[in-house]
Amino acid sequence: MSSKIPTRTILMLLPAFMVVCGCNSISHKQQRKLIDARRHSGMGFQKIHNGSWEDAEKLFQIALEKSENDERAHWGLAESYWNRGKTDMAVEHMEQAVRLSAGDPKMVQRLGRMYLDIGSLDKAATHSSWALESERDSADAWALHGDCLHAAAIESNAGHEGLQPALAAYHRALALQPDYPKVQQTAAEIYLKQQRYDRVLATLDRLHDTHGVDTSPARVDVLRGIALKQEGRTDDAKTSFERAIAKDGNDPDPLIELAMFELEQGRLQQARSHLERARQIAPAGIENSFVDSKLREAEQKVAAKPARQDGISNQKR
Repeated sequence: MSSKIPTRTILMLLPAFMVVCGCNSISHKQQRKLIDARRHSGMGFQKIHNGSWEDAEKLFQIALEKSENDERAHWGLAESYWNRGKTDMAVEHMEQAVRLSAGDPKMVQRLGRMYLDIGSLDKAATHSSWALESERDSADAWALHGDCLHAAAIESNAGHEGLQPALAAYHRALALQPDYPKVQQTAAEIYLKQQRYDRVLATLDRLHDTHGVDTSPARVDVLRGIALKQEGRTDDAKTSFERAIAKDGNDPDPLIELAMFELEQGRLQQARSHLERARQIAPAGIENSFVDSKLREAEQKVAAKPARQDGISNQKR
């Protein structure tokens, strides 16, 4: 029995065979383009690591020209746009990255952070929950979750007790990653609002022990100074405020704290000097503020004393 396929059958199958071969060829080309795109994406992330943002952006754009399906190119371009302040375009590309990666937890988390930073709290909270569903042991995911809860508590004026869920999330993050300066600092901010000054100091002292006093952010010194002042350690508090000013001369807060400190000690000239420096940085925040009002009252009392004494002297004559 002959096994030869009839010519008619071959002619009928030929179109289908050509379609299959063509699809395989197209698929192979797309795969090659995607590989090439990812190679450029890798180069782009290396440029970001080196601080060459413009070069990185060009490489990510080349990657997307080669393949729109490279999720890392979308992620990298999102970071490049974010660095330039083009937040809308950054979010758009980050959304694409999340979609193409089928919800990669790190990309979901990064998108959630972007939403939070632009004020889209509901979207940020949703993405932080998705990230936690995938990675319960991620300190970054817990930190994002804490930041969302913190922002929601502030937005709703929930009060000190309303900050507890955020603090609990930060504790989970720190349990997974004890050395986490941003979370430690934010936890200290909450402790300060709750007037738990011993916890403020314990949290920030640990940060100082790990990263050093000189390399810690100026805000850490401000928080620590306020807590030290409340604990009655006035000399240490003043040192912390002065250190904060040395680190960041554009922050009015430590200057205001020092002005209040000097005012309470009766040193009005020094208080006025600190307050005027703060006024140059943030005029609107100083005018008619509590410390400004208190200082003017104290200065008026001092100015009135000689006049009263002269009046009394004239009456005696």
